[in-house]
Amino acid sequence: MTKIKKIAVFTSGGDSPGMNSAIRAVVRTALAHNLEVMGINRGYQGMIENDFVKMKSKSVRNIIQRGGTILRTARSEEFKTPAGRKKAYTNLKKHGINAAVVIGGDGSFKGAGIFSQEYDIPFVGMPGTIDNDMFGTDYTIGFDTALNTVTEAIDKIKDTAFSHDRTFFIEVMGRDAGFIALKAGIATGAEMVLIPEVEGQEEKLEELLKSSEKNSNIIIVAEGNNIGGASEVAKKFGTKYKSHGIRVNILGHMQRGGSPSAFDRYLASRLGVAAVDALIDNQRSVMVGYSNHEVVLVPFNKTIKGKRDVGEELLRVNEILSK
Repeated sequence: MTKIKKIAVFTSGGDSPGMNSAIRAVVRTALAHNLEVMGINRGYQGMIENDFVKMKSKSVRNIIQRGGTILRTARSEEFKTPAGRKKAYTNLKKHGINAAVVIGGDGSFKGAGIFSQEYDIPFVGMPGTIDNDMFGTDYTIGFDTALNTVTEAIDKIKDTAFSHDRTFFIEVMGRDAGFIALKAGIATGAEMVLIPEVEGQEEKLEELLKSSEKNSNIIIVAEGNNIGGASEVAKKFGTKYKSHGIRVNILGHMQRGGSPSAFDRYLASRLGVAAVDALIDNQRSVMVGYSNHEVVLVPFNKTIKGKRDVGEELLRVNEILSK
């Protein structure tokens, strides 16, 4: 097995607050082990296009508090092809890189897993996504910040909802998972949350609007829920319940931005150290996760194939407190 002397770090997929903290941790841990570090701009696409930059300790100075990613990110269709991966491998070898850390979601890990099977370069992943839907970890980098951003926005909307006796449908991110919507609903005292994991919510929503003693309701809509987006849900119920003064707010990409919370900085820093340690210990095709306040290693195939459930307990807590 080749002794690791030089590693690469890159961010892939959607950005999330805390990615810069993760980059910082990887770079400084690698340097502490006397390894060289290269950053790859724009993820797998940058790997294919040879967009590499040497990283030093000062390269990551004063970035721990910054949102987004200094290495930028992109999605790469070309990397899904054997020819694209061959170009990426050629560039990695050209720079003398013999291990890599990828910060991203399950799509990023899937690409890394396939690449490691084809070429003898180990990859370790760090879970970076605001959706918190990665199997094998209690938290993903960026989720806590996104949740706080959503909570702050909804608190402000609640003020005008109460003042004008209006019902607001507030759309949050969550194409396949309702973690942001559900936890934000509990944190803000929303009257209802619509999430992909729960069927038959249209009848419950109808019942809420029909029987509501107040017209100021907050209904949080995960974008991938079974009824539709916030605009579609409002269109379905707006005409029938005109007295509610229904309004729509789509929070959109503001949920991805902003300075990471203290927890996301801590999580990213801890996992960044663990990722480099894992490579040095000859681990490959694993994600460093965080479970029960401990760092865990989860094989890529498990975190890709596994589905993380929101859990009956959270659904029960929301059901009780939203009445």
